[in-house]
Amino acid sequence: MDSPSVKTVSECFVKPESMPEDSKQAYHLSHFDLAMISVQYIQKGHLFRKPKEAHNETEFMNTLLQKLRDSLSIALVHFYPLAGRLVTSKAENPKCYSIFVDCNDSPGARFIHATTGLSVSDILGSKYVPLVVQSFFDHHKAVNHDGHEQSLLSVKVTELVDGIFIGLSMNHAMGDGSSFWSFFSSWSEIFRAQESDKNGGFRITNPPALRRWFPEGRGPILGLPFNHPDEFIRRYESPVLKERMFHFSSETIRRLKSQANQECGTTMISSFQSLTAFMWRSVTRARRLPLDQETSCRVAANNRSRMKPPLSGNYFGNCISAVRTSSKAGDLLENGLGGAALKVHRAVVGHTSEKIDETIDHWFKSPYVYHIDRLFEPLSIMMGSSPRFDKYGCEFGMGKAVTLRSGYSHKFDGKVSAYPGREGGGSIDLEVCLVPEFMEALESDQGFMSLVSS
Repeated sequence: MDSPSVKTVSECFVKPESMPEDSKQAYHLSHFDLAMISVQYIQKGHLFRKPKEAHNETEFMNTLLQKLRDSLSIALVHFYPLAGRLVTSKAENPKCYSIFVDCNDSPGARFIHATTGLSVSDILGSKYVPLVVQSFFDHHKAVNHDGHEQSLLSVKVTELVDGIFIGLSMNHAMGDGSSFWSFFSSWSEIFRAQESDKNGGFRITNPPALRRWFPEGRGPILGLPFNHPDEFIRRYESPVLKERMFHFSSETIRRLKSQANQECGTTMISSFQSLTAFMWRSVTRARRLPLDQETSCRVAANNRSRMKPPLSGNYFGNCISAVRTSSKAGDLLENGLGGAALKVHRAVVGHTSEKIDETIDHWFKSPYVYHIDRLFEPLSIMMGSSPRFDKYGCEFGMGKAVTLRSGYSHKFDGKVSAYPGREGGGSIDLEVCLVPEFMEALESDQGFMSLVSS
């Protein structure tokens, strides 16, 4: 997607430098992956300042783009399914809609070079995330099923007057946030090694475990019980939202954790659970809900280490759940930060391998596909992404990114995405999406605003 201020200069496709023997076979998706087929691509990216020494900008950009393409080609050797395309086979009786990845008959990952007359300050200096940021990503509004015709991975490099934005769009049926950042980090690692490793002996630190996981005796999955995508694809349109970045210093995070644990007489509540509870209460207060209105809070949970036996931390694919807890609005606000944090803590601790097995069994008995507008209740919040991923560790010869941003995908009233703070040390940035009325109320809450900076 371009906008009036973002123009595409060129585009091409990048294939893996070489293809492993395994790539010749159909690459099957797990039930975790197939459930994602109707949601949107993951879209995350980095804004960098151009190096001061980049005086000859044409030469700088040409060199940067070539290095990005070369390192991407190498990264795709390790993550070769991302260079493929989705393929479907159908059967009528019984209904069966089988989706897998063809890693050979594909032009590869898409690579776009775009320009804009905007500057870094235009992005950083705006109170709300400017809509133009959505134009820094490819596959605008695409759902994962579109990976039949569109690339499963797309890189859009947008040249600003004094900066570079590298936006990555990855088909969510191919992997979750852990997989996304695994790829981004490995690509960055390969890029940085290009100059120092002239002999081609470089090995990435965390190679992905590409073999898809299936419950014993239940894989590969033959297909979904449908005949046509119209039966299970729903295209989600975000409402009009205000999107704003709020910064929580490491000291503020420590204070919230200490307060939550002190109020509950425990030491078990984590920093992120405390922050989640703070956001849940703050947004509920901003919405001015009736006291007997139920409101829920969901937190994205990585299932890899929770499963028995556990999956590798480098497992490439989807392996997440949205852990849920709820409360009446009156109880949530009356019982303090500790009460809300304890609810979040108990929900996370209660998300055991047995619970995961139950959801897996339920899916196989009655396969389903997620739809954003049905998955998350109104008047709730969803804490997505994670500050644990080393997102600022992704560098491409321009030093540390000045900020992180996301695209159009998966934005709704109450969606909150977590990023590590740029200065590290346990600080966290939250990308908060609310309808304008609720955002204005949140910004008028002195108890909230006193703890954050933009």
